[in-house]
Amino acid sequence: MKARVIVTLKNGVLDPQGKAIEGALSSLGVPGVASVRQGKVFDVELSLADKEAAREALTAACEKLLANTVIENFHIEL
Repeated sequence: MKARVIVTLKNGVLDPQGKAIEGALSSLGVPGVASVRQGKVFDVELSLADKEAAREALTAACEKLLANTVIENFHIEL
């Protein structure tokens, strides 16, 4: 089973990398960019067939390693 984990910063957390990307896009002449927030994407292949077991395993992985749950949110797509 394939899964995608998307990790983003929580609202209110400063994002200096996003601001740098925003400035770079502006200097490159990309029109209409109001703001940028950066995040992480993990594509994970699991040997589990049960969706609930896969979701539980990925949630544990996010809480232990993939996301800093103090400042980041995560979303799991199966």
